[in-house]
Amino acid sequence: MNPVKITSFEEFKAFEGKEIGVSDWHVIDQKQVQQFADATLDHQWIHLDEERAKETQFGGTIAHGYLTLSLAPYLWEQIAEVSNLKMMINYGIEKLKFNQPVRTGSAVRLVAKLNSIVDLRGVSKAQLDITLEIKDEKKPAYTASLVFLYHFQK
Repeated sequence: MNPVKITSFEEFKAFEGKEIGVSDWHVIDQKQVQQFADATLDHQWIHLDEERAKETQFGGTIAHGYLTLSLAPYLWEQIAEVSNLKMMINYGIEKLKFNQPVRTGSAVRLVAKLNSIVDLRGVSKAQLDITLEIKDEKKPAYTASLVFLYHFQK
């Protein structure tokens, strides 16, 4: 999949109110869950104890909610290649709702829509409405609005 190329406020603005795209599927495996647990010091058994987790309603381990959220920038880069930048800043996350857990071994993908973009004296404030879909599931893992500040070069 080729990402959409965006090099200016005007090019970004053309997507306002529209879906920009969908990422490729990404499988969250047990190794990634373990690495996230080690990096964040969150070693709750539902993420790591495969035998014990088999006895739960999930039938196995689940990915950390924040692991699934942390995949957003990686998956976003598959949707849009925003370049010609001095800098990009993660500004905020609004309306985050975890809808259901992601079972380890499941594939997820990001759907991104540009809710709004405004020019704040040369800084572009973009609000992206995102959904993390889980393959073969009706409900998404989460929905949220990501806010980025893009400092495009002239």
